[in-house]
Amino acid sequence: MADNFWFMVVALGPVLLGGAIAYALLQRRRLSPGEERRQEKAVEDLYDKPPGGREPHSHSR
Repeated sequence: MADNFWFMVVALGPVLLGGAIAYALLQRRRLSPGEERRQEKAVEDLYDKPPGGREPHSHSR
């Protein structure tokens, strides 16, 4: 009885886990073209130079 239980756990566990991961990957929502443009603009804004156009510099002492 215990052997059958562990066989089910070892054999079906990875199959169920793989199925759950595959289901989650298939259910991901893709961004619309407008959302993609807004996301790219927001990322560009984050990485732009700070106001005043000065680059950050390291302080060496």
